[in-house]
Amino acid sequence: MKYNKIITALMLSSILLGVKTTSAQWTGPRKKVENKVDVKYGPLTPAHRTDEAMERFRNYGLGQFIHWGLYAIPGNEWEGVSARKGAAASEWIRTWSGPTAPKDWKNTYDNLYKKFNPTGFDAKSWAKQAKEMGAKYLIFTTKHHDGFALWPSEFTDYTAKKSPYKKDIVRQVVDAYTAEGIDVFLYFSIMEWNNPNYMGKAPSTPEEKAKFDKFLEYTRNQLLELLQNYPQIKGFWFDGTWDQSWIQAYDFTYKLEKELREKHPGLIIGSRFRNDEFGKRHFDSNGDMLGDYEQGWERKMPKEFEWLEGRDWDCVMTIPPNGWGYMKDWSGIYTKTSDDLIDMLMNCVAMNGNFVLNFGPDGNGRMHPGEDKLAKEIGDWIKVNGEAVYGVRHAALAPSKLGYFTKKEDNLYLTVFNRPVNNIVRIAVPKNAAEVPVSATILQNGQSLELGHTDIGLDLDKNTYYDIVLPNSFVSNKAFVIKMKLGKPKSQSEKLMDAKM
Repeated sequence: MKYNKIITALMLSSILLGVKTTSAQWTGPRKKVENKVDVKYGPLTPAHRTDEAMERFRNYGLGQFIHWGLYAIPGNEWEGVSARKGAAASEWIRTWSGPTAPKDWKNTYDNLYKKFNPTGFDAKSWAKQAKEMGAKYLIFTTKHHDGFALWPSEFTDYTAKKSPYKKDIVRQVVDAYTAEGIDVFLYFSIMEWNNPNYMGKAPSTPEEKAKFDKFLEYTRNQLLELLQNYPQIKGFWFDGTWDQSWIQAYDFTYKLEKELREKHPGLIIGSRFRNDEFGKRHFDSNGDMLGDYEQGWERKMPKEFEWLEGRDWDCVMTIPPNGWGYMKDWSGIYTKTSDDLIDMLMNCVAMNGNFVLNFGPDGNGRMHPGEDKLAKEIGDWIKVNGEAVYGVRHAALAPSKLGYFTKKEDNLYLTVFNRPVNNIVRIAVPKNAAEVPVSATILQNGQSLELGHTDIGLDLDKNTYYDIVLPNSFVSNKAFVIKMKLGKPKSQSEKLMDAKM
């Protein structure tokens, strides 16, 4: 068991460092499209929206994802048998099959709604915890791939309204988080495993086409219903759009996106909602993004800022290696620490992204104790260092081995994860920079730090250096932030004669 933990930790470290593993964590920079084609079903919005809603999205920094539904009842196991040894993650447990699966499992799962009665659910408590953690927006599952709706949809009987709980969960969540000043996005899965009109393959016969047309209209009705019921929401986070049935419905999905945007001006939709007529998802056949932000960074991050080419993006992340819904048993697997998650958060915001941490409440509506602990630790850190997280942008400096840079107006922040043994924090700045660090403080306590210009004199080096001295008396058991004020350079390198070669 100890050996397995070490191996898992090493794999996580390799992921954080960008080392390739067998699971291919990085997608790499996008290849340029050389031969442009005529695309009729391309993007509906500009590549870089400048409206108020999108600017707000860029400033979030930290978000919360909540996966909750019928899959919280089994909690990744059933009658003492764990599904973790099979292929199914917690929220995919309905797909459990093979010799370890319970008898008549799919039917058993589809009837779990008769037991869904989360008496411990308190949306206000969730929202308060999210605010204390520092989340600025929420992505909440209205329904996952099983099709069970957490709002009283008029277009299906497979809803929380038909469960013993009966109440509108989405309403409670939207209202509670909005009251705390947290923006709400709604997760919506297109695919539905138990819907008789859904199919994975593209419909081919007239009967199949008629059947899937009913499903498409059902999907349209539910999305318009969500917009009508919860007008406070800021956007949709779509999932389950990879099947050929949906891919071949490109004319319908194009018109549906247009309708949703007309009904809700400013609506934010990620890149995974639909595809063009050639089947290209996220990006059309000319390489143009299909949506308002890049939505492909699920449990992974770009290794380099340049890979993003200026696009908005978010990273959605689980606490275990995988599994978004509730898992009763966290033993035997690596679960990310608050240090891991703060590292990922700062990596994201340093590249102009938002970091969205997933929570999977149990069948009674309560967070896992491990999630409570992490939320508290992250919140404590954010309360001190949030200035380096919210509303910041990428700083055009050479990456530092010490941590991550973020920038806001004339303030430069370095979140230090690797404290130098000599307590000298060296910042590389281009020699032609119009702005350089002129003063420095520790954000944690406001202490002023000694700062000096260091001219290394390395031939062909395009950078000059500024050294910040940390006091030996300063102790921190977490990453800490150095805040630098930027101003005009006070000195320039002396032009000395080079030796002739």
